[in-house]
Amino acid sequence: MQKPLISILTPFKNTETYLEDCINSILNQTYTHWELLIVDDGSTDNSYDVVNAFAEKDNRITLLKNSGSGIIDALQYAFSKSKGDFITRMDSDDIMLPNKLEVLLNNLITYGEKHVAVGLVEYFSKTGVGEGYKSYETWLNNLTKTGNNYSEIYKECVIPSPCWMIHRNDLIACDAFNPHRYPEDYDLTFRFYKHNYKCIPCDTVLHQWRDYSTRTSRTHVHYAQNHFTELKLRHFLDIDYNKTKTLTIWGAGTKGKLIASILLEKHIPFEWICDNPKKIGKAIYGKELKAFNTLSKIENPQSIITVANKTAQMEIRSYLETLNLKPMKDYIFFC
Repeated sequence: MQKPLISILTPFKNTETYLEDCINSILNQTYTHWELLIVDDGSTDNSYDVVNAFAEKDNRITLLKNSGSGIIDALQYAFSKSKGDFITRMDSDDIMLPNKLEVLLNNLITYGEKHVAVGLVEYFSKTGVGEGYKSYETWLNNLTKTGNNYSEIYKECVIPSPCWMIHRNDLIACDAFNPHRYPEDYDLTFRFYKHNYKCIPCDTVLHQWRDYSTRTSRTHVHYAQNHFTELKLRHFLDIDYNKTKTLTIWGAGTKGKLIASILLEKHIPFEWICDNPKKIGKAIYGKELKAFNTLSKIENPQSIITVANKTAQMEIRSYLETLNLKPMKDYIFFC
């Protein structure tokens, strides 16, 4: 019986230094029935030649040149050329653990369609991994171990972009990578969430995520925090916003102000609260900020919390519990 074909979608641009390690990690997979659709997104170094040398030796590797520009165009193009019943993505500067494809595929076969197979990730860097990335790794892996990834989806991207696998039909059903909306990995995660694709728990490290100063997620404007906030709000309004509740913003920092400005622009009514005595009673964008305890007087509130301080978040959560408010239903942390 023919084994299922896995299609691996991999854009690359000027990652000559890391491509050999990346492709060798794919060649060394315990599961061997795969195809690699690897797309040059306008490299100016020797990346194309590095990949071409591999493609000439292994017919499972298809080297393409992006017909458009950017990661999303490259992913769309790779997918259009793919034939696999199962789809995954790989970053050209990362490394797969040898059993990655096998574990993800077996989990998907076991659980069936409308599921997303995910695995634990591990950051690595020649210069050492910073505390922020280690914290994100721990947080993300803890969610993945239980499969409760969506429970904190509005904080950060809860599915690592290069460590998921899904049935082809499910990827098509959620219209992946359409339209052009960055950050594309976070947008795709929200599409999985909207379509109620369950995350399959996994307690195995399957992917090594390389960190370095010129990595795209660090340097490109598409991955700036303002794009994250706008994307989160867009999907919140589409998926979880309850028009029968009173929308309330908690916090008047940069994110709170950005959310308020978008809501005003969209003519969506909201209340605005904070615990900063210097801001309470004052107006921003013509909207008065009220004391946080005003929340207890707001009938049927649905809060977006933009306070980033971890200690403050714990205090806020405790306060909301005294009001018998429920996470994801009555309040959502955007930080």
